[in-house]
Amino acid sequence: MNVQDLIKSYGHKTVVNEVSFEVPKGKVLSLIGPNGAGKSTVMGMISRLIARDAGVIQFEGEDLSKWKSKELAKHLAILTQHNNVQMKLTVRELVSFGRFPYSGSRLTDEDHDMVDKAIAYMELEDFEDRYIDELSGGQRQRAYIAMVIAQDTDYVLLDEPTNNLDIYHASNLMRMARRLCDELGKTVILVLHEINYAAFYSDYICAFLNGKIAKFGPVEEVMTRENLKEIYNVDFEILNINGRPLTIYY
Repeated sequence: MNVQDLIKSYGHKTVVNEVSFEVPKGKVLSLIGPNGAGKSTVMGMISRLIARDAGVIQFEGEDLSKWKSKELAKHLAILTQHNNVQMKLTVRELVSFGRFPYSGSRLTDEDHDMVDKAIAYMELEDFEDRYIDELSGGQRQRAYIAMVIAQDTDYVLLDEPTNNLDIYHASNLMRMARRLCDELGKTVILVLHEINYAAFYSDYICAFLNGKIAKFGPVEEVMTRENLKEIYNVDFEILNINGRPLTIYY
């Protein structure tokens, strides 16, 4: 995926201004930055949930706007910040929605097999017959990610997946995102506010500031004291844990 000169405005305010970058295939890329920096808006545009005002997004060699929705859904899946399902669904029924681009509502044996694998991968076997509204926040989030896994796309986009989760469930979720890349070969793009999660679990960082890209590159190049001070206007101390940067801000 290649992004070139993306622009998005609301009224007289430009929230994304000439943003360009290339998504490293088969890696974990985290979009970070202060509130209002433009990262979620960019995520919305590259998932085609938000219309872009200008710019080009090349996906698998073709302009993203040219893809038919059903075909695109076989290659790209997104989990947004707000996933409030109003229907009374079990975990298994929710995960089965991931197969809709392939078989609609008539699941094949292959579809059922993919649903089984996704539920097992997210360790949800004990919950698959329970209703979504009966689960904890962490369990629900795992169920939504299982749905994304069942969709079996090359690209997985997660917009603030740790939002409103406690440390235990947020850490588990980030480990699962890392496994999607390492074990299943997915390209994973995340919007994150927790910069330590971004530093520890990502391969690349794209840091936004005022609607533009402030820094882009491998984790160890972006996550420096000087860069983070520039992006967040806060002083940081950088530690190294198991070869990964860990930040302490004060």
